[in-house]
Amino acid sequence: MKKEDLIVRGYEYAKAVYADMGVDVEAAMKKADAIPVSMHCWQGDDVIGFDGSDALTGGIQTTGNYPGRARTAEELRSDIAFAKSLIPGEVKLNMHACYAEKNGKKVDRDAYTIEQFQNWVDFAKEQGMGLDFNPTYFSHPKMDGDFSLSSYDADTRRFWIEHGKRCREIGLEFAKQLGKPCAVNYWMPDGYKDVTADTKKHRDLMTESLDEVFAADIDKKLVPCGIESKLFGVGVESYTVASHEYSYGYAVKKGLAYTLDAGHFHPTEVISAKLSAVLQFVDNVILHVSRPVRWDSDHVIILDDELQKIMDEIILNGFESRTFIGLDYFDASINRVAAWAVGMRNARKAILNACLAPAAIRQAEYERDYTSRLALQEERKTLPFGAVWDYYCMTKGISTDMLTDVKQYEKDVLSKR
Repeated sequence: MKKEDLIVRGYEYAKAVYADMGVDVEAAMKKADAIPVSMHCWQGDDVIGFDGSDALTGGIQTTGNYPGRARTAEELRSDIAFAKSLIPGEVKLNMHACYAEKNGKKVDRDAYTIEQFQNWVDFAKEQGMGLDFNPTYFSHPKMDGDFSLSSYDADTRRFWIEHGKRCREIGLEFAKQLGKPCAVNYWMPDGYKDVTADTKKHRDLMTESLDEVFAADIDKKLVPCGIESKLFGVGVESYTVASHEYSYGYAVKKGLAYTLDAGHFHPTEVISAKLSAVLQFVDNVILHVSRPVRWDSDHVIILDDELQKIMDEIILNGFESRTFIGLDYFDASINRVAAWAVGMRNARKAILNACLAPAAIRQAEYERDYTSRLALQEERKTLPFGAVWDYYCMTKGISTDMLTDVKQYEKDVLSKR
């Protein structure tokens, strides 16, 4: 029997099983397919970018030297296009400002315009993708040690304030040209490695700087902007200016989105537990879905309990229209294109599985039938989700043998770099 016939047979069985649980599989696939997931460009070149940096600084680190790293924007776009061919569903591309293409011009981050990113817009149009954006407050000589917007030096702050303003303007151009909202995320690594004498002054300066960055009236529906918090980074272990309390408080006060990164909290904290809490008080959340291993190590996401719980919280609470889902990891120890494909496919799997969750589980809780809730939660784990996934991929023209395709691309393209 052909593989396609086996997939159809498995799907028909799964469809019947889910129907017995009150789940419309066709509707679930359609819903899951339409939810955008933003693929991070920086996995393909180890967060180096193309605007002059040759080293990664600012509290983050990439490990590994697997062959085939994209060295130019053209190579990176080629890798992204191939990875996208292996990923079902609505895909966006998440850009960092350091991926500007200067084309020989002497222009710095405080003066970037859409001109430095037009090639990326044209590429996104060809691929049918929207773009999200991030100012790059790291890997630059204008960083005052580990400080940017909260530096004691006024000239340093001015440079990074202007960079933040330009990124909102560029995001607006992305949204206008592509017809899709551009979520712009602000993460600043500012902080101290050792015990801090004054925790207030830097935060006063950060607030003044951010107030200037967000002073212009730009349509929040076209360009939702988020503030990203972090517990600590390499070299800033003792004090982070934009901590959770600071970033969340600023977002609430200014009517901005709040960005939750899965690796930016204490190892025992999970962002799935925070979604329904923070969305009581902010209109939107931006997610950077990663997999921390004891710290913010940005491993490729796997289909683990936390990833599923994140997507359950979004889908089952009806937050999909208020949440911008993006991935954020950079593993240079394995094939970088495979890292994209594995992570993005896992995110889509978790979304689809959330859309397939039987409503009876929550209904049992509403009725205080906790015995049924537990039993149904456990039964959900062994429902034939894999058969639905294979059928979904087949109907979208996506390979169910992703690894073979990646290995061939490595042989034909990556190995020759």
